[in-house]
Amino acid sequence: MNDDPKRAAKVRQQRRLSAALRENLKRRKAQAQSRAAPSGAPGGPSHDSAGIGGKNEQER
Repeated sequence: MNDDPKRAAKVRQQRRLSAALRENLKRRKAQAQSRAAPSGAPGGPSHDSAGIGGKNEQER
């Protein structure tokens, strides 16, 4: 008699936990893939948006 509400609550809790863990795994996989993907050209020249990178070399 009293076990039914407790069992139903336990089942709901387990389903919520399962869904949360699934979403967490998806998020972590996406993060790992983005970290593993190369981002731009490593060791390439830096972007000089201010236009001041070559000034010091010209003055020397």
